[in-house]
Amino acid sequence: MPAGKTSATPASVLCLGTGDGWPNGERNHSSYLYEISGTCLLIDCGESVCRTLTVRKFDWNRIDAILISHTHSDHFAGLFMLIQGLWLGGRSRDLTIHLPGHVIKPLKELLKHVYLFDELFGFKLQFAPLRNGVPTKVGKLRIQPMLNSHLDGLKKSFQRKYKLPFESFSFAINGGGKRVVHSADLGSPEDLKPLLKKPVDLLMCELAHFEPEKLFTELAERSIRQAAFIHVSRSNRKRLAAIKKLAGKQLPGLTTRFPNDGDRLTF
Repeated sequence: MPAGKTSATPASVLCLGTGDGWPNGERNHSSYLYEISGTCLLIDCGESVCRTLTVRKFDWNRIDAILISHTHSDHFAGLFMLIQGLWLGGRSRDLTIHLPGHVIKPLKELLKHVYLFDELFGFKLQFAPLRNGVPTKVGKLRIQPMLNSHLDGLKKSFQRKYKLPFESFSFAINGGGKRVVHSADLGSPEDLKPLLKKPVDLLMCELAHFEPEKLFTELAERSIRQAAFIHVSRSNRKRLAAIKKLAGKQLPGLTTRFPNDGDRLTF
């Protein structure tokens, strides 16, 4: 599965949390720190992103932007402590958090109720709504959010009672001669189709909400240089050796990884 030409610009993603949505004593919840073409991008803020970055003596000013794919707690609940960490850790650069638009107003209100006031910060905190297919620029990166079907089941069952848009996004990231697709959570492997029309240097894809066979079938014959399977469900982790073998069989020629917390992937 050869991908298109890529530059030699170094790029990496640090897996801060690779766990699924269940309570977990071994893995943190979803959070990934990308460094591409001099731009540092944090995707999702699962528990306990603040502690993990603190242990690494991370410079809080390095983050150029934060993306929240959807507001399930395992992708979102660490945001409050992270904001507090940015404040107490002395961040001085303005910061924009890109997230589903419906949550911006209640999030601002909740920040007041947990006493995280704008006046306390040494930086300006801003929020920007994600819009399906509408790209946004962060540093030298162009990020295109794409709606997926992850929340469609909840929408069908509860939208009449809870007037919410039930938005969940995947991301295509372009910059520095690299192209990355970050799935976040999906409803079906078919959600990846519009994101994989062009060659991809790295696919970061969840493996919690469908069978590996179905995902690998969708990825076969796609132009992908490297694929990392994250957010692996506990049932899939119990048979991880067999899944790795299956990936080798169904995806010959594709470099596949199953990273753990703390792993850094280069591409």
